[in-house]
Amino acid sequence: MKRAIFCIALSQEQAEKIIEDLRIAGFSNNDISALLPDKRSTRDFAHEQHTKAPEGAVTGGAAGLGVGAVLGWLAGIGSLAIPGVGPFIVAGPIMAALSGAAVGGIAGGIVGALVGLDIPEYEAKRYEGKIRNGNILISVHTDDHSQRDRARKVFERAGAEDIGSSMEAAVKA
Repeated sequence: MKRAIFCIALSQEQAEKIIEDLRIAGFSNNDISALLPDKRSTRDFAHEQHTKAPEGAVTGGAAGLGVGAVLGWLAGIGSLAIPGVGPFIVAGPIMAALSGAAVGGIAGGIVGALVGLDIPEYEAKRYEGKIRNGNILISVHTDDHSQRDRARKVFERAGAEDIGSSMEAAVKA
């Protein structure tokens, strides 16, 4: 039974420590997601955009986001504007859910995407508020109880807040 374990990191430094510790604990970059506000100014964005365009959107986005190397290690990192919410940096499996919200113009994109990942609505709203205030949501997608325990211990050792979990719906072939 697949399950996602979530936490809130209070800073980019704490998030990078958590992600590095998850990597050391054996989790792949495809199992880890991160969601954080994109605090780049439009001037920074314009500067990076013209220097990275030939390398492709994902590669250029990852290199130009201004995030550290550990966050850059995550799969599918990119910038995403969610209507009514604003610009975010997203990486990992959560990117697909949030991309759908952005493309579809879903109101309350973060809450809707998190609820779609089987997070109870009250927790999704709490996570959204914390993310809007500059915190970072980190999730790890796990297959078994031992992986969940390892991820939870990494979160706890790093002092992460709001540690929780959700069931993940299986994708039908």
